[in-house]
Amino acid sequence: MESSEGFLTEQQREMLDIAPVNVEVLSSSPKSPTLKSPGAKSSSVLLSEHHVKAPGGGAGIAVRHVRRTHSGKHIRVKKDGAGGKGTWGKLLDTDVESHLDRNDPNYDSGEEPYELVGTAVSDPLDDYQKSVVSIIEEYFSTADVELAASDLKELGSTEYHPYIIKRLVSMAMDRHDKEKEMTSVLLSALYADVIIPTQIRQGFYMLVESADDLAVDIPDTVDILALFVARAVVDDILPPAFIARVGKMVPESSKGFQVLQTAEKRYLSAPHHAELVERRWGGSTQFTVEEVKKRIADLLREYVESGDTVEACRCIRQLEVPFFYHEVVKRALVLAMEMQSAEPLILKLLKEAAEEGLISSSQMVKGFSRMAESIDDLSLDIPSAKTSFQSIVPQAISEGWLDASSLKATGENGQANGPDDEILKQYKKQIVSIIHEYFLSDDIPELIQSLEDLGQPEFNPVFLKKLITLAMDRKNKEKEMASVLLSALHIEIFSTEDIVNGFVMLLESSEDTALDILDASNELAFFLARAVIDDVLAPLNLEEISNKLPPNCSSGAETICTAQSLRSARHAGERILRCWGGGTGWAVEDAKDKIQKLLEEFESSGVLSEACRCIRELGMPFFNHEVVKKALVMAMEKKNDRILDLLQACFSEGLITINQMTKGFGRINDGLEDLALDIPNANNKFTFYLEHAKERGWLLPSFGLRDAS
Repeated sequence: MESSEGFLTEQQREMLDIAPVNVEVLSSSPKSPTLKSPGAKSSSVLLSEHHVKAPGGGAGIAVRHVRRTHSGKHIRVKKDGAGGKGTWGKLLDTDVESHLDRNDPNYDSGEEPYELVGTAVSDPLDDYQKSVVSIIEEYFSTADVELAASDLKELGSTEYHPYIIKRLVSMAMDRHDKEKEMTSVLLSALYADVIIPTQIRQGFYMLVESADDLAVDIPDTVDILALFVARAVVDDILPPAFIARVGKMVPESSKGFQVLQTAEKRYLSAPHHAELVERRWGGSTQFTVEEVKKRIADLLREYVESGDTVEACRCIRQLEVPFFYHEVVKRALVLAMEMQSAEPLILKLLKEAAEEGLISSSQMVKGFSRMAESIDDLSLDIPSAKTSFQSIVPQAISEGWLDASSLKATGENGQANGPDDEILKQYKKQIVSIIHEYFLSDDIPELIQSLEDLGQPEFNPVFLKKLITLAMDRKNKEKEMASVLLSALHIEIFSTEDIVNGFVMLLESSEDTALDILDASNELAFFLARAVIDDVLAPLNLEEISNKLPPNCSSGAETICTAQSLRSARHAGERILRCWGGGTGWAVEDAKDKIQKLLEEFESSGVLSEACRCIRELGMPFFNHEVVKKALVMAMEKKNDRILDLLQACFSEGLITINQMTKGFGRINDGLEDLALDIPNANNKFTFYLEHAKERGWLLPSFGLRDAS
């Protein structure tokens, strides 16, 4: 049977036709074997005879790749016997593409060729931002605040929340006033419920930092972004201190710095600035926050007068701000406390709104939580506020319209936490009076005596927090007095742990403090740095404080970083010691210098009365242990025990107490090994001075070497 294709394919026939031509070309090539002297052999002959690779600089050809033809010529063929003149090609070589037939009974899927498919590596942040953009676009179209907040919350990935702020504002900046107003309303809705305050601040910081890039596409970036910052401050989602704090973190030549300056000087410093900022975009969507608050207050008062629950619920529904109904709850509770007669009506309204689903469980809990946080301040205007609140909460829980499990455990359920709360409350009142008296009298021993009389050392961190908080809201004189007092307290009655815990409490509440004291962060940084310079804290204690802060306390971490920067700066000691102008007494370093000088003068003159007068004029009885320490060191160095007469005179006059003597000897005891490197007989001298002090009553008999002071 004949085949149209024959035994060979057309391509194979063409290759056979071309082969002789190729051989001729190869034979004429400079690399082909040529006749040489009678004794020379070609490289191919050497290969066939000796079965070695061809010598020379070439790649060489293995013997099995050389085949002899009938003509006696050696020709090079392909590996595995394929190709070449006079060859039939590779076994089963059809020189055509083979195709697997999946219907073939012998089909093996393992023979299918592998195909590498390239896929792009996706960045989780890119995917997240794409989802955020989609939600924002939908929000601009529907104006559904609750849906947008819910969708953003469902995205999860809370670590990316600052990017929501940045993307939302940057998209609105390039749109009309309507979208800008919608953005501000949504930001208020997201605050606390979806995005925590620290992440909102971080998002705005990212916006300010990228102002130069935004200005490339949006010419009015400075003015628009400044208005967003000002609006956030007015809406209470950014603290006023944000502007001052971030202003120190961005270059003065940047657009971001201009944004902050514009927000502060053009918008927030203007008369009636809140109303100006809120109406700048025309209130194109719903109502401004202040308008909503006013409408809530009006409808609640109308309800108290009429008692019409149905009408009140209808008015609440017409506000169309379900994300802001926690404000209804809070204002309703305040009204119930102001007007005791209206309490039953208010509770009826809240219960009805909860049962209808008008006010969600989360909004109800948030309203009660906000009320619990401000109950102490409200008690100043409404003395019975706390009692009323404590009676309302159990009733709401028992009637089933307040979820007790969602309330925070730290007293926000309206119930007192027991006698300890009352003790702490009473302690706070007493220490405020003590601190105010100290600021007037500058009498450290009297203050220390007052604290010892209270007999509540477990509250020492609370005292430190209150001391520095009150000082930050006063002049430099009081700040200096607070730092000097801190040194005295550390020496007399406060442990290092008390100091550390007190600063942790301060930093945890720094955001609230910043609402009243604009530069609170920097003031706290100076107090921390000063504590290190005054040896109240060790540098490692700053790391300890940082580790004790909760993860979301970014402002506290920033304050510690600032303190560390202050401490590591050139001439930091002198600068920090004089940061408040040395408003009271002597700075610690100054006091040390004066003590050294008066001891040297006494050592040369021997006048006891003059030395005692100088010690008394220092006015730092809490620091007299330094006199004891330096006097003992000087006696060892100069081998002159006359200086012990000064200590005896000071003890007899009551200038240096047993407590100060003990601390002075204890400090020498602790550093005795280092002292012995400079003074070889330091151990013997100190043992002698120790016995001398015990004999004269300066120290208690129980004091011994290596005792902890």
